[in-house]
Amino acid sequence: MSFDLSEFLTEGLISSVNNGLIPSDLATVYAGNYLVKSLITQAQVTQVSDAITAYKATQVAAADQAQQQEVNRTPTPGNTLK
Repeated sequence: MSFDLSEFLTEGLISSVNNGLIPSDLATVYAGNYLVKSLITQAQVTQVSDAITAYKATQVAAADQAQQQEVNRTPTPGNTLK
C-alpha cells in the first residue's frame, strides 16, 4: 500500500469543506497553493472546485427548503381560526 499525497490533500480539502471545517474560499486558495507547489494536479484542483460548487448548491437548496417550511408553518393573516 502506497501513500498518495496528492489524493490525501485533494480529499482533505473536499472533506474539510463538506464538514464545514474551512470556508470554501480558503479551500480554493489552498488548492491553488498546492498546485503551484506541484503537490496536486490541475485535474485535482478542478475536482476540489467541482466539490465546492456542489457543496454550495446543496447549502442553497437546504436554505430554500428551510425557508419554505417556515413559510408553510406561518399562518396567513385572515386565515386564522376564531
